[in-house]
Amino acid sequence: MASTQQDVFLTGGTGFMGSSLARELLRRGHHVRALVRPGSESKLAAGCEPVRGDALRAESYASQIAPADTFVHLVGVAHPSPRKAAEFRAIDLKSCQEAVHSAVEAGVRHFVYLSVARPAPIMQEYQAARAEGERLVRESGMRATFVRPWYVLGPGRSWPYALIPLYALARLFPATREGAQRLALVTFQQMTQALAWAVENPPEDVQTIEPPQMRAGLTAQAMTQAKASA
Repeated sequence: MASTQQDVFLTGGTGFMGSSLARELLRRGHHVRALVRPGSESKLAAGCEPVRGDALRAESYASQIAPADTFVHLVGVAHPSPRKAAEFRAIDLKSCQEAVHSAVEAGVRHFVYLSVARPAPIMQEYQAARAEGERLVRESGMRATFVRPWYVLGPGRSWPYALIPLYALARLFPATREGAQRLALVTFQQMTQALAWAVENPPEDVQTIEPPQMRAGLTAQAMTQAKASA
């Protein structure tokens, strides 16, 4: 774990995941500035410095990224579903394009991107948009961490608990075991800890964190797997 304070620029900081991550990073002693739409400052975690702007317009916040060494991009359509295909490109991908461009210009050293586990049998448009976002980050030349959950159990997201017995059954059979592990459900706390770990452990090049590593709690073995999985 990093022993020095990180200066983090965060997008999506008013969302359920972003606010949790901001609180955790602040608890660990890092400095966090978060992009926020004017009027929504009260939604940020206490101690988080607001940067007013629009995630879809880099010029509205690019000049305020520096001196951040880490950029965490969490912007995305709330409650993704197949019927939101157009929004995945108009919001998820567009915001990533703006973020990558502005982060490079600001001299950011490490870009943490919330992506998605794949391949998966559903949500093809969502997977495609996130894969394209990863490509943009890779081509930028920045060191990068891709955090790839499939579904996060958290506030307002409890219905997948009913799928846990099906996942357990799928792991028993060779034909379905790999998919059940790769697309495993992760908890809100596991996601928060994985993102915080990513901030504190930048790779030499690119690394990915998948559901099995998140569920393992980023143990020494899981950390090694994450660093070698790019």
